[in-house]
Amino acid sequence: MSNHEASAVKKAFRRLIPLLMICYFVAYLDRANVGFAALHMSEDIGLTAAAFGLGAGLFFLTYFIFEIPSNLMLSRFGARRWIARIMLTWGIMSGAMAFVSEEYGFYTLRLLLGAAEAGFFPGITYFLTLWFPAQYRARVMGAFLCAAPISLSIGAPISGILLGLDGVLGIAGWRWMFFLEALPAVLLAFVVLRYLADRPADAKWLTPREKIALTEQLELDAVKRPPAHGNMLSALFSLRVLMLGVANFSVVVASYGVSFFLPRIVKEFGLNDLQTGLLAAVPYAAAAIVMVAWGRRSDAKMERRFHTAAPIVFASLGLVAAALMTDPVARMIAFSCAAVGCWAAMSPFWSLCFSHIPTRTAAGSIAAINAIANLGGFMGPSIMGFFRDRTGDFTAGLLVLAAITFVAVIIILMITRCAADRTIRFDPKSVTN
Repeated sequence: MSNHEASAVKKAFRRLIPLLMICYFVAYLDRANVGFAALHMSEDIGLTAAAFGLGAGLFFLTYFIFEIPSNLMLSRFGARRWIARIMLTWGIMSGAMAFVSEEYGFYTLRLLLGAAEAGFFPGITYFLTLWFPAQYRARVMGAFLCAAPISLSIGAPISGILLGLDGVLGIAGWRWMFFLEALPAVLLAFVVLRYLADRPADAKWLTPREKIALTEQLELDAVKRPPAHGNMLSALFSLRVLMLGVANFSVVVASYGVSFFLPRIVKEFGLNDLQTGLLAAVPYAAAAIVMVAWGRRSDAKMERRFHTAAPIVFASLGLVAAALMTDPVARMIAFSCAAVGCWAAMSPFWSLCFSHIPTRTAAGSIAAINAIANLGGFMGPSIMGFFRDRTGDFTAGLLVLAAITFVAVIIILMITRCAADRTIRFDPKSVTN
């Protein structure tokens, strides 16, 4: 690694990652705050647990539908403009949630919010591959992705505090929460438009030699990736993309199934809104710390398969423990294990994906993997709500999530490393042997 490349990577990290972390923090806050709103909104507008789970999950249905088109548009128009557009529209839709008055209005706005935000995460994921060479990607993805559990940990008490505005100016606290938490997304849209650069060649804050060194290394990484065969459509739905999508889906089912209902589970311990927010933050604070360290370890060893599979096993066991335990302290420890496992797996998983995806189809393939995964965001809350209404507790729902999550381990273990260049490939023989 040349001095110019190292200097360029450091500058890019300092310039891009903090801003992208803030954007993802806000995205996750606006996506998941519905779990806190449900503490009072469900009663105000007449939502059952199943209806809430369906509405929470509908976000991911339109997210799935518009994910690939959105990422292809990002590739065409550039990340700076397209990410700014996404943030502006999702901020508006998230703020509109403050005006929900009945069940079908809730469903409609969740669908619109999913359509507005579609492409945000895979767009940024693709954007990072245009800036950071392979040897840095797990730690870079770990830093970026930790904004999500940080959002859930910090956002939980913030949401609890905003719920305390109930009655101010005659407005319900959950309506205040939706409106106030949507404003940062609108403001950040203009910051993104001003500060992002689509590629190293466009960055005025890199020297000419830094631009050349970083671009050359990125081109060298691209040569090592598998070649693209056939047209874009065949690449998007290749076996490797579909399997990686299903693996991600299995983890997302658990992640969102728990995150949307955790405030309600914690509330049943007999706590008030603020106490609920503070306690619900604990699993995600632990996840944020572990995932950064785990991503660095994956980069240091240039190993992805074990670093993806092991945390998922940990998450699955945590869900089983959370389902079977009744003591509040023990359940929170179990939920913390589940959160740590789900989130720690993400940065090595995406680094593993990058090695699978041909450069020419990267934008669409990343979107396809994430689109399949986000169907888990629809299924997870629906499973939890369904079993809650029929059994009176969350035990069965958590056990189902644990079983689905373990599917990801099976898929990841069917992926072998290519010893020559440390990339990975799918071995069809591993299915039959």
